[in-house]
Amino acid sequence: MAEARPNVHRRRFGSVVRSLRRSAGLSMEDAADRLGLSGKPALSKIENGKQRVSNLGLTAFFSVYGVDSEETRTKVRAMAALAASGKRTNLLDEYQEAIQTDGFEDFLHLEGMAIRAEGFLQVVPGLLQTEAYATSIVERSQVWSSQREVSRFVELRLARQAALEREHPLGLNCILDEAALRRVVGGPAVMRQQLEHLLTVTKDRGNVSLQVLPFEVGAHAAIDAPFQLLEFEVGSPIVVVETKTTSAYFEEDEDVDRYKSALESLRTQALDVQGSRRHIQELIKDCYT
Repeated sequence: MAEARPNVHRRRFGSVVRSLRRSAGLSMEDAADRLGLSGKPALSKIENGKQRVSNLGLTAFFSVYGVDSEETRTKVRAMAALAASGKRTNLLDEYQEAIQTDGFEDFLHLEGMAIRAEGFLQVVPGLLQTEAYATSIVERSQVWSSQREVSRFVELRLARQAALEREHPLGLNCILDEAALRRVVGGPAVMRQQLEHLLTVTKDRGNVSLQVLPFEVGAHAAIDAPFQLLEFEVGSPIVVVETKTTSAYFEEDEDVDRYKSALESLRTQALDVQGSRRHIQELIKDCYT
């Protein structure tokens, strides 16, 4: 097994290995001993994405952890292959020059592998943005220095939306701050088009839902920062918190559980799906006509 620099695929693979060990009810010491590894530090490197595992090594993990499902074995092997190869997504290959931070590369990988994304946002999520709204957001961010760079990043943002229409579409559940609906991005016409798009996409696609968190709720569990929780077919969820220059990823169970608790609180405070649709319709009539 060779030493590796942790990247998103290696961290995901390590997380899966850790989940399998915990499901088997084994401590790191017991698992390392049964696997024939040189103690807890060796297994810790694998679970932290710093050590690759060969196909032969995977067979030993499956045996020790009691992984009998061939479906699960196939998925774990696929993740191990990605961890070993550093394979890039098609979007990264096509739009590399438009990406300004390594953190966003990681996010694209994670979003591409996720089966479900949910969270609290203070702007319309990129997966639901219209081209005009996205262009205004990107132009005003002061990150890109030319109109060509702006256009390419907007193209990337729109290309990401294919995740909602793929064979096994990404499930998207968004709690959206009312401020995102009232802040006039790009002018009234752009906002009207954007809000109408939200109504259309949440009506036509069963894998997309939206709840509005109205101003009246006052303080809430995510008032300090928006976040997204990504869930995967194999492995533990990851929380993503974006900043101006990078993204922070939280993978430890304790951290993920705190964000899950925040989501539950926000859901109860937010308008339900139908109430949110009515709220958006009223905003269009009152503010953007």
